[in-house]
Amino acid sequence: MRWGGGRGSGNIEDRRGLGPVGAVGGLGAGGVILALIGYFVFGIDPSTTMSVVGQGQPVEQQEGVRGQPADEAGRFVDVVATNVDDVWKTQMEGYRPPDAVVLYDRATGTGCGLGQAAMGPFYCPADRKVYLDLTFWNELEGRFGASGEAARAYVIAHEIGHHVQNLTGASDQARRLGAQGAQSGSVRLELQADCYAGVWAAHAAEVSGGQVALDPKDVEDGLRAAAAVGDDTLQRQAQGRVMPDAFTHGSSEQRTRWFRRGVEAGDPAACDTFAARTL
Repeated sequence: MRWGGGRGSGNIEDRRGLGPVGAVGGLGAGGVILALIGYFVFGIDPSTTMSVVGQGQPVEQQEGVRGQPADEAGRFVDVVATNVDDVWKTQMEGYRPPDAVVLYDRATGTGCGLGQAAMGPFYCPADRKVYLDLTFWNELEGRFGASGEAARAYVIAHEIGHHVQNLTGASDQARRLGAQGAQSGSVRLELQADCYAGVWAAHAAEVSGGQVALDPKDVEDGLRAAAAVGDDTLQRQAQGRVMPDAFTHGSSEQRTRWFRRGVEAGDPAACDTFAARTL
């Protein structure tokens, strides 16, 4: 994946090495959505995430450093996230980027309660921030077999896709439809975010003058990452059987299909999973 010459916006809040102080915050409406999306990649049941973020008093968080990170891993996130935002500025009238992409390790305070690395990357609608513990890249490659920078970029684009959904109201629509099941609001939300990641991939080079670009192999790496985190794959790994009634993100086949649909269409209108009769 080409990204070294890409532009970074500095919309990064670097909390690495800084931990939360105090107790875990209350769940609230934002925490409900965090519970829906916290399962991403690690397959944690939403009720577990809710129990983690929904106890005690608000978290006090040490303030992170805002701006462009100096290290390569941080700069990669900055460049990719900036490129994703630039794509959405061309695709959505009035688009506003997330308030920050937060880099942290182990645990951090969020507007949705305590964020922990075990949740995997997530978006908190209450504070409109994306949260990434960069040690997750090791999990993505070692545990899920999804290597390469394009697989990492897919994750970032997917999470910013959740920010887009927060702006459009799709997150509220998903909450009304319910959190579990093969045709649930949560599955529709996640598949749409996968499709939105594909829309980003389709326009990355165009908005950056070729400074950020994915070749066909990079797209395949993104597809491999999407397949690795399908509900059926994760359930089979964890318990040896598949339970569609407990799906929250969609099967591996669905996730790759919707990501590919975004890549091929390059149009957010093609990503309306909520209008689809079947997924």
